[in-house]
Amino acid sequence: MRPSAVRLLNILVPIKRAVDYAVKIRVNSEQTGIDLNVKHSMNPFDEIAVEEAVRIRERLKDAVKSIKVVTIGPPKSAETLRTALAMGADSAVHVEIPESAPSPEPLGVAKTLKALIERQKEGVDIVILGKQAIDDDAGQTGQMLAGLMGWSQATFASKVEVNPEQKVANITREIDGGLEELRCKLPVIITTDLRQVQLLNEPRYASLPNIMKAKKKPVEKLTAAELGVDITPRLETIKVTEPPKRVGGGKVANVDELLAKLKEAGFTGKRA
Repeated sequence: MRPSAVRLLNILVPIKRAVDYAVKIRVNSEQTGIDLNVKHSMNPFDEIAVEEAVRIRERLKDAVKSIKVVTIGPPKSAETLRTALAMGADSAVHVEIPESAPSPEPLGVAKTLKALIERQKEGVDIVILGKQAIDDDAGQTGQMLAGLMGWSQATFASKVEVNPEQKVANITREIDGGLEELRCKLPVIITTDLRQVQLLNEPRYASLPNIMKAKKKPVEKLTAAELGVDITPRLETIKVTEPPKRVGGGKVANVDELLAKLKEAGFTGKRA
């Protein structure tokens, strides 16, 4: 009896367009959020996810059939998809929302990704995404998606090794005080940490030839309605303000002067 052929792996990488990490964040004049009229780029944690997906294919060669990137965002998010395609992804999906629409919350994103995964005829074996976005710092999407799908999950990954024959992934992840090694059955959800840059890889720059090739790679456009998902935010931001400016400190000559200034400020000592 001939052994059955090992099915090739399909990797999905969700990415997000966010305010560039080097931009100084400012609150908008309406105090409803931050000023978005600044430079945007791919969320740095998602850059690491794209790089790791490409490196998995470089290590496993023909065992990886496809790398697909997906984003949920306004029309300008297409630029972020093209960047990921130039880094080495094969195709992309853009779940488009209006420019004026609020950014979807992690649960809405996870439900959208679940619906998208279920549409893939050839299935998805590995989902790799950043552990968080630098704009909301929620860090919830990967975990929620794993819960909705009932799949294995490994968060804050710093090293990923995939065995396509055994259909498992060995993942090293960050924990308090050290590292933890997990062995997960495929399909699996993996979220990447910045430590992956130090231990494993640094996102590659897209070369000009690859940027030109990316323009010819397929980008499928969908809406949340077409996926049967409601991404209306459940939370309302009432007001956003900048933290108060810190007042400069002062020097004191001795302990007595320090105690006197503390009393002036309203601090009184209590005996233990």
